[in-house]
Formats: sequence, C-alpha cells, structure tokens
Amino acid sequence: MTDNIYRALRESHEAQRSLCRRLLRAKDPETRQALFDELRMELAAHAAAEERFLYAPILMDDMGLEPSRHALAEHHRIDECVEALARLDVKGEAWLTQARKLSEEVHHHLREEEKKFFQVSGKILSATDKARLAARYRRDHARMIRTLAAG
Repeated sequence: MTDNIYRALRESHEAQRSLCRRLLRAKDPETRQALFDELRMELAAHAAAEERFLYAPILMDDMGLEPSRHALAEHHRIDECVEALARLDVKGEAWLTQARKLSEEVHHHLREEEKKFFQVSGKILSATDKARLAARYRRDHARMIRTLAAG
C-alpha cells in the first residue's frame, strides 16, 4: 500500500487525540506539563507541515479555497488555546478548564478535516500528488519536531 498525505496526517491526528486524552486524565503537575509540552510540539509541527503541504496546494484550486480558509482559521483558534493554556498555572482549575477547551477544539478540527476537507482535497489532488505530498509532509513534520524540541 503506497503512502499518501491522508495516511500521514491521520497518524499525527491519532497522536494528537491520544495526547489530549492523556492530558485531561493527568493528575500531577509534572505529568500535565510534560504532556502539554509534547502536545504543543505535535500541534505546531503538524499545523506547519500541513499548511505547507496540503492547504497551500488546495488553496490554489477554486473548489479548495473556502475549505482551506476555514481549516486555517481553526488552526489559529487552536494556537490561541495553546497560548492561553501556557499562561496558566498547571496546578489550577482554570488550567484544566482551558485544557478541556483545547481538547474540544482539536477534536472538532480533526473530525471536520477528516470528514470534509480530505474529501474535497482528494478530488483536487492526483494519486501522484498525494504520495509526493506525504513524503514532503513527513520530512517537514520531523524537522519541525526537532526544531521545536531544540528550541
């Protein structure tokens, strides 16, 4: 089975879902902070690579313009949730409330993307494009994780 951009993205989506679940279950502050740091890196690396290697090509097609804009706006909302969570005390109730909001935003975005955006973009991209974009996405995602971890 050949790789494609959707398979690559779903792998990251599953990692995000798992990290959100684990984050909301975590009780001690050290575990919460470690999971949040991991989730923050995964979200940032995924969004950057996805925007470069899926959204950008889809934006070039009239059929993909509105779905891409909507997905980009959702990435922005997720970024805002991450920033808000980073400013809160990991031990407080406000932190857990914001973590729930982040998880809801992430889950909503992933569901919508997999159910709607993948279908629209799948009509725009050729099989060759899907395979080529998967390789580029995976390389950039890995590079972003290294960069964020070092930083």
